[in-house]
Amino acid sequence: MINKYCLPVLFVFLFLFCFGQRAACNDVDSLKRLLATTVHDTTRVNLLNELSKQYFNDKPDTSIIIAASSRKLAEQINFRTGLALAIKNMGIGYYLQGKYKDAVIHWQQALEVYKQNGDEKGVANMLSNQGAVYFAQGDDVKAFELYLESLKISEKIGDTLRILTSLNNIGGVYLNKPATYKKALEYFQRSYNLSRAINDQYTIGTSSVNLGETYYKMGDDKTALIYLNESVKAYEGTENLPYSLNYIGRVYVRQKKYDSAVYTHMKAYEYAKNLDTKLDMTQSLVGLAQAYLAQGNFNSSIDAYKRALQVGRELNAVTEIKDAYEGLTDAYASMSDYSNAFNYQKLLLAIKDTIYNINTDKKLGTLQFTFDLEKKESQISLLNKDKEIQQQEIRRQKIVRNSFIGGFGIVLLFAMVFFKQRNKISKEKKRSDELLLNILPEETAEELKATGTAKAKSFDLVSVLFTDFKNFTQASEKLSPEELVSEINYCYSEFDRIIQKYGIEKIKTIGDSYMCAGGLPTQNNTHAHDVVAAGLEMVAFIEQNKKEKIAKGIPFFELRLGINTGPVVAGIVGIKKFAYDIWGDTVNTASRMESSGEIGRVNISGNTYELVKDKFACTHRGKIEAKNKGVIDMYFVDGVLN
Repeated sequence: MINKYCLPVLFVFLFLFCFGQRAACNDVDSLKRLLATTVHDTTRVNLLNELSKQYFNDKPDTSIIIAASSRKLAEQINFRTGLALAIKNMGIGYYLQGKYKDAVIHWQQALEVYKQNGDEKGVANMLSNQGAVYFAQGDDVKAFELYLESLKISEKIGDTLRILTSLNNIGGVYLNKPATYKKALEYFQRSYNLSRAINDQYTIGTSSVNLGETYYKMGDDKTALIYLNESVKAYEGTENLPYSLNYIGRVYVRQKKYDSAVYTHMKAYEYAKNLDTKLDMTQSLVGLAQAYLAQGNFNSSIDAYKRALQVGRELNAVTEIKDAYEGLTDAYASMSDYSNAFNYQKLLLAIKDTIYNINTDKKLGTLQFTFDLEKKESQISLLNKDKEIQQQEIRRQKIVRNSFIGGFGIVLLFAMVFFKQRNKISKEKKRSDELLLNILPEETAEELKATGTAKAKSFDLVSVLFTDFKNFTQASEKLSPEELVSEINYCYSEFDRIIQKYGIEKIKTIGDSYMCAGGLPTQNNTHAHDVVAAGLEMVAFIEQNKKEKIAKGIPFFELRLGINTGPVVAGIVGIKKFAYDIWGDTVNTASRMESSGEIGRVNISGNTYELVKDKFACTHRGKIEAKNKGVIDMYFVDGVLN
């Protein structure tokens, strides 16, 4: 679980100059009046940047538009300082919208400008910002690398506030695992010592609560209380106070000081209620209920848990809801009210499944985030390359024109340049085309280049294949992020090789799911045979890989695979980040073939069976119930007929 205060501190300094002292900031109306009388110069860029900051909280979309205008002007007048800030502000706007990939891309662009400007403070800031996004996405390794680099730069230039940010950020990464609690302490302690040295109350509070939480998790209640009480003093009068109080209440419960725990949690609740911070209210009520339960005051415990549920459901705070269900189960069981205990036990099991799915989705989301980010960066590179090629072509045409103005000797000289340039352009165009073909089918790519658009097409008969790694979650928990990505890449690369062999089109990957189709974009009569043959090879590859992993005693993947044949519609979606995709009931049924299949078997529909029964031995499974599809004839493919 991410520490509540490790993460927010990441952004206290991130936005420090955006939200600084309000008295020093111009309001929106004043900035607009100044802009109305300001020419297109550096002053206007600065005003636009300041105006974009004013919209961060309320209208991040407006903030992005204003920052984009500032960026355009800064580029026109070559104002590098203003350009870096404009791009940074665009990234902040995207972050506040939850568009993390766009945020990272813009902060990377800002980072490059800061590097060119020699602005090390800006470089450290952008590294920290990107790290925060990766941390939120669950990629601790990447986040740690960025935080550490930011810390090194901040220490080099003596930027105290950014040093504090980096120290707490790194500590937050280490606090995610019990094995690295001591490392978390090291960084939180460094942050605490520095905060005390500059006598900044807010950062003292942040460092203290982080230290207190870490000592609590390590079982050192005495030391935990020292730091948690210090955080209470530092946070007095702020919205962060309930969190510190609630942690103190937890310590008291573990020390069996139940009256003190009840008092502290009630104090936290009243404070949170006055601030209308509902998550803190929920956590306070859960803590209060736990104290009552430990005290043996079951009725009061039940009342507090039910109040926590009421507020928690408004927020969909699944962790707190789980704690409430668990507590209510124990409380009713302690009162021998087994009917209510059983009912809350069922709710508890259901919410645990929800949390498990959330955690799984988060892990998959980390992979998808990285994949999408890399894909987007490739597309940006492609667009930039196309622009470069166009510019080179314009220069070539100028050379040819000018060659006729000079004498024959000059013509020869320019002719040599022309041929060299043409050769270079040809190579760059080839690279650009290859990159485009990694994103789109050749036929679709050519249509897009020729007309600027690609029309959706209907296909009467296409064979669609889906795969899914059965024990992906269990295996992924035993692998590091790098190992997990490497293993997925290994499997998908082999799948790519197999489908290329059979002339099958890869559609997309979603986490641990792989999708491809035969019979498009160029129609053929062998697609069903091709896809089934490819499916058998995929299964055989995963089974062999499984045997090798078992022999080495390391985690392995198992594969379900399903195929269906029928009509689809295929085409490009969107105007940016082009993606070739297919739609229709055929696709949905193919997905059900996969989910209704068995590990290590190729499961096909009756539609596919009718097209391949002359070449493949199949076993009829009967009519199988498929989610939202009713019963479907399904067959296992046993192998190629002799």
